[in-house]
Amino acid sequence: MMPNIREHQSTNDRSGRHILAVDDDPNILQVLEMRLLSGGYTVSTAADAADVRRLLETQAFDLVLLDLRLGDSDGIELMETVHAVHPGLPVIILTAYGTIQTAVDAMRRGAFGYLTKPFEGRELLVQVEKALEQQRLSQEVHRLRSMVKDAYSFENIIGRSAAIQGVLDQVSQAAQSESSVYIEGQSGTGKELIAKTLHMCSPRREGPFVAINCAAIPETLLESELFGYEKGAFTGADRNRKGLMAEAHGGTFFLDEISEMPSSMQVKLLRVLEERAFFPVGGRKTVNVDIRIIAASNKHLETEIHKGTFREDLFYRIHVIPIKLPTLRERREDIPLLARHFLEKYARIMSKDIKGFSAAAMRKLMTYAWPGNVRELENTIECAVALSDSASIRDQAILRHPFQVPAGNTVLPLKDAKADFERNYLSKLLESTRGNISQASKMAGKYRADFYNLLKKHGLDPKTFRNG
Repeated sequence: MMPNIREHQSTNDRSGRHILAVDDDPNILQVLEMRLLSGGYTVSTAADAADVRRLLETQAFDLVLLDLRLGDSDGIELMETVHAVHPGLPVIILTAYGTIQTAVDAMRRGAFGYLTKPFEGRELLVQVEKALEQQRLSQEVHRLRSMVKDAYSFENIIGRSAAIQGVLDQVSQAAQSESSVYIEGQSGTGKELIAKTLHMCSPRREGPFVAINCAAIPETLLESELFGYEKGAFTGADRNRKGLMAEAHGGTFFLDEISEMPSSMQVKLLRVLEERAFFPVGGRKTVNVDIRIIAASNKHLETEIHKGTFREDLFYRIHVIPIKLPTLRERREDIPLLARHFLEKYARIMSKDIKGFSAAAMRKLMTYAWPGNVRELENTIECAVALSDSASIRDQAILRHPFQVPAGNTVLPLKDAKADFERNYLSKLLESTRGNISQASKMAGKYRADFYNLLKKHGLDPKTFRNG
């Protein structure tokens, strides 16, 4: 007779992951065990709820496979018990009652997914691999955000959109490398924050993070700022001075707006990247540095190369791991989260008791183009908090004098222009129907489901159009 609790480790342990398989059918349990062992996992098995609780108290698991019907116990309720103790532990429900409603209920209450018995061995392993990968990414994002919070008093990198989650995933992976990173993004998208996050999540986190804005320093001073100088190198050089690159030794050096670096300095920077050494201005002794380079720009460097203003060989030196930051228009679903964060921040600083935004104010925030991105949003909320004397931010306090793009730059790329038109069109529809989806979808000539998909694409919530 098979004991209630068993543990086996694969002789071909590729993953080192420990999985708990739970089913009251000995045959099913044996099949699960064999399949998981063949996939390289360590496996423990249990046949009832009591066994599951005992195992969770004494061992750490990476995933649970849980039968929906477990004797007198309800698998979904047991899953909720598991999550109460281990909130991030992925659970895959096994069910012979494969109705859509069962699957929906299991997913709604926290399951990663479900498998209908009988299932293919390959299908089982694919589900397990997906769940474990999602868990890994979630842990990386959590670690990343915790580090940012600790380092910068910025509670976390705010956003649930696929666009920003993709950036966080790239950052967590790039942080473990020593390769140069190039961050491209419009002004106000948070390039320096991402650079600091990369540094804090890297093995160099104990070393210095030194940043320079190439556009803010005159060409005549840039070389001495980067490399330092020796006493007497030029008029006013009355002592030796260490350059910023030497200050960054053992850490990370961040070159912001690198596209604005003069051509003469690009040649010298290229030599530093190749040799990891340089001469201070007026000096004859080589300074060796151990630094990781992160560069950023709000321009497309490929375009600058074609113009002849940026060296192609330098581009390939810094463009090893590219990270492109989304504009705020591309992550509109994050606007309410960001707005709430900035509201709480400035209400606390200004000692104001402001609880939220009116529906009309939020609509205004959601439909504006935000050419200045997150920085402009923060400034807008700071201004609104300063000017508000009520319990919520009203639309009159939002974007009182919105930024106007100069006439020469009013033509948006076709993709952005289409997206802005579509978003504004949907907003007007919802406003005119007061958030009535049935009425708005009919007016748009769209099926209700398709209309919902459009709203989701643009981060529009019908509830915000139903009052105010």
